[in-house]
Amino acid sequence: MSDTVTHQSTREPVTIVEVGPRDGLQNEDRIVPILAKVAFVEALAEAGLSVIETTSFVHPSLVPQLADAESLMSQLSRQPQTRYVALVPNAHGYDRARAVGVTAIALFTSATEVFCQANIHCSIDDSFERFVPVAKRAKKDKVWMRGYVSVAFNCPYSGPVPVESAIRVAERLFELGCDQVSLADTIGTASTAEVDALMRRFPAHLPIAKTALHFHDTRGEALSNVAMGLSHGVRVFDSAAGGLGGCPFAPGAPGNLSTEALVDYLERQGFDTGVNAASVARASAAMRFFLETPVTAPL
Repeated sequence: MSDTVTHQSTREPVTIVEVGPRDGLQNEDRIVPILAKVAFVEALAEAGLSVIETTSFVHPSLVPQLADAESLMSQLSRQPQTRYVALVPNAHGYDRARAVGVTAIALFTSATEVFCQANIHCSIDDSFERFVPVAKRAKKDKVWMRGYVSVAFNCPYSGPVPVESAIRVAERLFELGCDQVSLADTIGTASTAEVDALMRRFPAHLPIAKTALHFHDTRGEALSNVAMGLSHGVRVFDSAAGGLGGCPFAPGAPGNLSTEALVDYLERQGFDTGVNAASVARASAAMRFFLETPVTAPL
């Protein structure tokens, strides 16, 4: 019997974007076997997660953990109710993704020039130049497109990020044609005051329903930041099963906000996630076997 949550609810829905298979695993030194990755993604879909960031089509030498992107997408038993998202860095990555039937992609850029150079080795403007041909083809192919604004709150190199900088990059991603834009607290240092400041000035002409927040739990404040996002009308949040992932700028600190903790919090606040937290926890526990660093997901 499937653990997928199928009940109908009158509670307000909140969408959780599961980023564990891609963002969570990409920096792990121990290569996870392809069959374990397939089982992980399929278990997350069975748990009711409707959007799963599955892999990345960056050059295999840059992220060895995700060098099996084609194999993973080819071997997945894809569920019709689940959107499987793949990161694509450029037109070549898009070609690779489309060749194995990817119908949802993610694009990454940053709110600061210095982080953009460090992370994807180009300026913000250059990143958008790379995105333009991808976006045109995605529109033609009816491929769903998500954009990320890294370091939307604080940058490890330049410190606090001006609100205007994060908003302008978000605007450009929506103008590009993104169906959803995620504002990321990449280094996990955002305070509730900083989240409040950004969301208070978020332009009315940008669709809040298509805006997500992505928090790392470096200082244990991720759920407080989720609460602040909720108060501003945000109804899409990113998280990773088992709190997978980490930040190279904060060694030893917790990684992404755990999906289990996020589901538990949202459900207790009266929202409907459609996700079975116990099933996610079982998927996380299975992944622990393949990782040198145990996955933790406090509830």
